[in-house]
Amino acid sequence: MDKMILEMQKMILMNVGKIVTFISNSLTRDLVFGFSEQIPEAAIRQIAAAKPLRAVFRDSSFKSDSAKINVTEIFKTISPNTTVKVV
Repeated sequence: MDKMILEMQKMILMNVGKIVTFISNSLTRDLVFGFSEQIPEAAIRQIAAAKPLRAVFRDSSFKSDSAKINVTEIFKTISPNTTVKVV
């Protein structure tokens, strides 16, 4: 039976100083979660560019409802196969 090794990697996003965590196997970035306060659009774009399968954010990571909607739209454009959740 093949063993899949999962790797957890914390990254500080360039130029925005927010920390996100990627959980991945050797082939894909399966999950990214960002629970920092007020994650800016530049950080969301960096996360989407990594093309994870799933992205999860805390509700308070965004300063408004429109910012939450923008997250979904950014992922639809940059990484359409990513499932995005705000909890």
